[in-house]
Amino acid sequence: MNERKPAAANLDEATFARLLKKKALDFGKGKAALRVKHLGIWQETSWQEYYEKVGLFSLGLVSLGIEKGDTVAILSNNRPASLYALIGTEVAGGIPVALHQDATSAEVCAHLQQFNVKYVLAEDQEQVDKLLENPQTPSYLQKIIYANPRGMREYHDKRLVSLEQLNSFGSLLKEKEPGKIEQLIMQGESADTAVICTTSGSSGAPRGAMLTYSNIIGMAANFCSSAGMRKSDEFVSFLPLAWFGEMMMSVAAALHTGFTVNFPESSDTVMADLREIGPHIIFAPPQIWEKIAATVQVKMMESTPFKRFMYNSFMPIGERFADARLAGKPISLFSRIQFGIARLALMGALRDRLGLSRIREALTGGSALGPDAFRFFHAMGVNLRQVYGLTEVSGVACMHGSDDIKGGTVGLPLPGTEVSISGNGEILLKSPGIFKGYYGDEAASSAALKDGWLHTGDAGSLDTNGHLTVTDRLENIFKLPDGSLLAPQFVESKLKFSPYIGEALLIGADRPYLTALVCLNGKLIGKWAGDNKLSYSTYSDLVAKPEVYDFIEKELAKTNHELPENSRIKRFTLLYKELDPDDDEITRTGKVRRQIVEKRYHEVISALYSGAEAIDIDTVFDLQDGRSARIQSRILFRNLL
Repeated sequence: MNERKPAAANLDEATFARLLKKKALDFGKGKAALRVKHLGIWQETSWQEYYEKVGLFSLGLVSLGIEKGDTVAILSNNRPASLYALIGTEVAGGIPVALHQDATSAEVCAHLQQFNVKYVLAEDQEQVDKLLENPQTPSYLQKIIYANPRGMREYHDKRLVSLEQLNSFGSLLKEKEPGKIEQLIMQGESADTAVICTTSGSSGAPRGAMLTYSNIIGMAANFCSSAGMRKSDEFVSFLPLAWFGEMMMSVAAALHTGFTVNFPESSDTVMADLREIGPHIIFAPPQIWEKIAATVQVKMMESTPFKRFMYNSFMPIGERFADARLAGKPISLFSRIQFGIARLALMGALRDRLGLSRIREALTGGSALGPDAFRFFHAMGVNLRQVYGLTEVSGVACMHGSDDIKGGTVGLPLPGTEVSISGNGEILLKSPGIFKGYYGDEAASSAALKDGWLHTGDAGSLDTNGHLTVTDRLENIFKLPDGSLLAPQFVESKLKFSPYIGEALLIGADRPYLTALVCLNGKLIGKWAGDNKLSYSTYSDLVAKPEVYDFIEKELAKTNHELPENSRIKRFTLLYKELDPDDDEITRTGKVRRQIVEKRYHEVISALYSGAEAIDIDTVFDLQDGRSARIQSRILFRNLL
């Protein structure tokens, strides 16, 4: 059990709206709460304006007839309006649920039915079309509020209301009942359901976890204290609000601490806007950190001979420093001096190009980050810390301390959190942040919550110092021919450290040896093909070429050399398409749906173990939006020594 005391959270302010009201009183118009880039210009919203806009949204919902407990879906990229909708829904007595903005129409409508959604905030015409064009949109959906009016002039559905109209309804009600907002805020209680958060759905259909204000705000207080967040900090919100880590940061942590949340102009300008802001805090899942690491490696391949010389000369110094630090070994004065020189010569400029020049708190969570990528950032001088948690525990359970980063672990439990390991190796959690249950699914709630403990479904262990190591999902661990157990996640993460490999799936349960399905990074392998004058028409055409197999075989051989003998891959093949969330192969947060992929590519897996040198594929995929896609390709199989 963790003996540290939890951070104090004032229960009188334990709703998002009450925290926002207090920050508006504390900071008024003198400090930016939100900042969004529009047409190249950063536009600020003060804490006072934030509070007022939330109030207008909430009163607008009341004018539309929202009732207590009604569910409001937010279908939008990260924008200030998304936060106004989330907190404004609370004030009006509703329950918000954020959906992934890149979800298909079928996915969106399935969630509307799953959560009995009565109102939707849709960012623009694209999101509105997902609702209006699908016959599965529930008839009880009352209003669709759209934020961006572009392209909406010819739309006449009676359910449509612009955000501007909604705010005007709110203004009229505010004039009529000046004290209405404060009255509504005081009706909210800490035990109320604050949000419904969708789980990743990596091992099944996504569920809706119901979290209370007490759950989230109490966890935010402990998280902010443990992470050392400050009101002067800058944070860039570029991940979906449907990922609870983003909601924790841009809503709960920001309201608790008072730091500024910045929104990039678009998904295409994230890296440039990140560099412009120079945030002090980043909390992102492994997929983001892996992409950044891959970007650096690719840029170095394309850079001048002098820059490659600098990188190849100083990066090994950083790697040796990181290895010693992550292993808890003493670092000599000479090594510290070497690392200091490397930071001046290379690391500082590198971090600046990535927008990490002012980073004080770099955090990763949601799933395990591979050891190679973790080492890479520490070698670069970024003090990256692992966070372990689940949506069901309000996002955070364990975290590395700033000066207690132990490679291979996810750190110690946060204050107020207990961790236990069951007889079969499952991680069990007990915390004030544990959710109320899954929306509309009592059976799943009962299975997850037993005797006050959350059964995570993750396998792990605790060391003598209390650090938690997360191995993999229990269901993914398999036995090798020699009787030992293997977590495929460890091998897969090492494979994905190659910038050319987008995803990798290790196969070997009840098999005589290990094989791998490899999905390439289409953009990078395409560039490699161009540089090597290799012509191709489509992705499936490119990855069928022997030259590509030759190249990837060398990449896999490097990883194999670093693995224990019993964990080495004997055969591999390249998938003829990239894994896609629209095809239900990966989640919207980037986690591979192992069972679905293994079932879909069962013919390929069988050939991996049959000794075949190649097979021809002619297959049709039924996509979630109702369309079909036909792929014809030739798949090769290679042995690895």
